[in-house]
Amino acid sequence: INELGIEFYEAVSLKKYNTYRLETVARYLVFPDNRDNLRELVMFLERENVKYIVLGNGSNIILANDYYDGVVILLSKFKNLKINGNVVEVEAGYSLSKLGIETASMGLSGLEFAAGIPGFVGASIAMNAGAYNSSMESVVDSVVVLDPDFNYVEIKNEDMDFEYRSTMFKKRLGYIIISAVIKLEYGKKEELMEKINNRREKRFVSQPLEFPSAGSVFRNPEGMYAGELIEKCGLKGYSVNGAMVSSKHANFIVNSGNASGSDIVVLIGRIKSDVKEKFGVDLVLEQIIVD
Repeated sequence: INELGIEFYEAVSLKKYNTYRLETVARYLVFPDNRDNLRELVMFLERENVKYIVLGNGSNIILANDYYDGVVILLSKFKNLKINGNVVEVEAGYSLSKLGIETASMGLSGLEFAAGIPGFVGASIAMNAGAYNSSMESVVDSVVVLDPDFNYVEIKNEDMDFEYRSTMFKKRLGYIIISAVIKLEYGKKEELMEKINNRREKRFVSQPLEFPSAGSVFRNPEGMYAGELIEKCGLKGYSVNGAMVSSKHANFIVNSGNASGSDIVVLIGRIKSDVKEKFGVDLVLEQIIVD
């Protein structure tokens, strides 16, 4: 890392790099700032068989242990943005919520749903993030990735295997999204901003924004709502140490104190067990457990 001249830190807390605010210490935290450095870094880590993960905003992950014995790569320096008409070229480390607000304020429609999603663009595409019956699938035209052979290649929308909260990038590991081309529609700025503001107000009422969380924990089963099933199991407010099922929205787990990642994992197991026993439904985890 020194040879590549990349900013890095050793034995550093990841608390401010994950939205659950879990106190996990990483062996190394690395901030590459260009494609060449990233490729050289990943090639080295793969060649030397060093454990590593690539994080966006840490908004859909559960750090399960108190120590991560490997390298955490953050793409927060990859945040160039260019808007030409209704075509947006944006790097993976750009805030999706910020992008949603900025494009709406320019009269570009299609990303209003993203205004309340705390993830970065790259990770949000990888998990096909969405809300209000819209998702990244509907706006992403193409992405540039670092592939498992360490080549930078373009992948078009139709080849990304978009599904509900999933893409090829969740099923086939080894791809790192670097940038994306997003195509939007023209709309009326005032109407788009009003929609965003109305939804923001509803979120404050219905979601536990006063506590650290990572958004929806489980996917909604077909024709059902995960939060409703969890609530009917009487689990609202149920906690394991500081990890608690939100009393506002049962499909949110919040860190109400000093929860650990293992506390959240235990709570997830309890929720899955109760829902399976009561309704015969296997809830599918939307968040990613990192151990």
